[in-house]
Amino acid sequence: MKSKADKLAGELLHKDFELLSPREQNVINRIADGVHISRNVLKEHEEKLTPGQRLADRVAAFGGSWPFIILFMAVLVAWIAINSLILARWNHTFDPYPYILLNLVLSMLAAIQAPVIMMSQNRHSEKDRIDAAHDYEVNLKAELEILSLHQKLDILREKQWSDLLAVQKEQTQILTHLMEEVLVLKNGGGGVVHKASEKGRL
Repeated sequence: MKSKADKLAGELLHKDFELLSPREQNVINRIADGVHISRNVLKEHEEKLTPGQRLADRVAAFGGSWPFIILFMAVLVAWIAINSLILARWNHTFDPYPYILLNLVLSMLAAIQAPVIMMSQNRHSEKDRIDAAHDYEVNLKAELEILSLHQKLDILREKQWSDLLAVQKEQTQILTHLMEEVLVLKNGGGGVVHKASEKGRL
């Protein structure tokens, strides 16, 4: 298999197998083995995620959704209503205006949420890089397969041309021989032509 991979690397990429990048070596090996290269790389990537990374993705997904915005607005309105309207009548507010405790909670929420969202975004960037690398491998394999197919067609065309030239040469010889016989017949040498044709058959 190694020699086949070396041969393919030389024919298709005009390089030694050892000088190719790991992705190119992977593509050449798969062509040599005759196996497909397309696969679900994102699923493979997701299977390797740790529980913390999965949790970060869920938090980022929920933090950027309409349910979170609606829930967040409801909590803010309720907090303000409780402290400004309901508990203020009995002077038992736990966070009176200007809502310092609410500001502290919002600051802590933003401080926690921002790095979690950045973690998720970094992982999405990594997914994009993996997807782009896989696309490169698939495109390279397709390009090399097409190039190999072109080479095979060129070889087949050259063989057909050589066969066609051989047939044409044989037909030219037959036509030349027939012309000679016709000329002899016109000159009245039927017996000579007969003998000549018999010699040709022998």
